[in-house]
Amino acid sequence: MSYFSGETLRFLRELSVNNDKLWFADNKQRYEQHVREPALAFISDMQSWIKMISPYYEAVPKKVGGSLMRVYRDVRFSADKSPFKTNIGIQFRHELGKDVHAPGFYFHLHPEQCFLGVGVWHPAADALKSIRDKIANQSAQYQDAITHQPFCESYQLSGESLQRPPRGYDAAHPLIEEIKRKDFIGIQEFDWQQAQQDDLCEWVARQYGRAQPLQRFLCDALNLRF
Repeated sequence: MSYFSGETLRFLRELSVNNDKLWFADNKQRYEQHVREPALAFISDMQSWIKMISPYYEAVPKKVGGSLMRVYRDVRFSADKSPFKTNIGIQFRHELGKDVHAPGFYFHLHPEQCFLGVGVWHPAADALKSIRDKIANQSAQYQDAITHQPFCESYQLSGESLQRPPRGYDAAHPLIEEIKRKDFIGIQEFDWQQAQQDDLCEWVARQYGRAQPLQRFLCDALNLRF
């Protein structure tokens, strides 16, 4: 089954140059038909695939409060006051996760960039310390996770890092560059042609499965089941 189409891409492109509430209101039906409805159908069909990767991760096909991220931007602390996101963002997060900072599998569609994400993005201070401690104390396990051949063939480690080693960690530690990370995520880019394939769910699940060792390591660090 194909979920996303040329009409999905066209809507997102037009939203990028007409990012205002009046235009969105006039085109709300297009958003529902070509963006939200296919995204929810994709999430619904991903439920069984996600459970094959880990029974503790969820695909929740709800308009609000589920795996589909809201289209409205939080502009309170941003210089950019554009009211709408111009991408489709979907996170299949751990069942105990409360927000986007939980361990998860991410799916991103944008007219200029499509990618899959795996891992933990911007964890809170206590979670960040737990992950760093585990890397420092169980280096071999982490090294195995990030050098796992299927992972390396598909993903690039990404995210923000500190300029200097965090306080309390040995600057000479062989994995100090990993300990300095503020995000523990892998990114795999793909194109719109792939997004429109009938086997999208199977392909996405297969790619997510390549990151199982990293997800398991992060869950262990946070005392979560994987």
